[in-house]
Amino acid sequence: MSTPTVKAEKNTTDTGDDTATPATGSATRGSANDEKGSDRPTAGGDSLLARASGVKLGLKQVVVGVVVLGMAVAIGILGFVVADKSDTISAMQSETAAATTAEQRALDYATGAADMNYKDLGAWNSRLTANTSPELTAKLTEASTSMEQVIVPLQWTSTAQPIAASVKSHEGGVYVVSAFVSVMTKNAQAPDGVQSTASYTVTMDSSKDWLITDVGGIDGAVAPK
Repeated sequence: MSTPTVKAEKNTTDTGDDTATPATGSATRGSANDEKGSDRPTAGGDSLLARASGVKLGLKQVVVGVVVLGMAVAIGILGFVVADKSDTISAMQSETAAATTAEQRALDYATGAADMNYKDLGAWNSRLTANTSPELTAKLTEASTSMEQVIVPLQWTSTAQPIAASVKSHEGGVYVVSAFVSVMTKNAQAPDGVQSTASYTVTMDSSKDWLITDVGGIDGAVAPK
């Protein structure tokens, strides 16, 4: 018997070992590549992140836009309120100033009308008809002429000091004012003088440079005491 069979088996074993080794190495490299590849995001993951970032950015822009719009609306409303309030204040100030003017003019007129001296009735008549409408001037002139029949015989003199005036009513530019003056009257019946308060109702039109259109109380101011 011979030994060739044993050598053939040895060759077969060696050949098999050489073939198995490359396969094992290939598997190892494949596993390493898989591990490295697992650390990188896939193409699908990148797309999701981009979309998420875009949504966040868009939402932020919307929020900022809403805030800016809200501020603009608030500023607009505030401006309207301030302007409206300013107009209201201006109207109130204008009305107050007009009332003050009416009261002062009425008080000045009443003080002049209550100041008289039987020796100088011309000056009194001028004060009585000052800044009055033509119709009222005619009426007051007629009234003063009638009162002279009482003033002169009684040797009437009076001095007046303003007290106060108040707007009773006003409609449009027409003001009706009550004016009060303190009057010291001396005449033949009261040579030492009598202190009294005279009241006048003065109507004037601010649209006509405060022209006086009506006066009440003149007769009472010169009635015998």
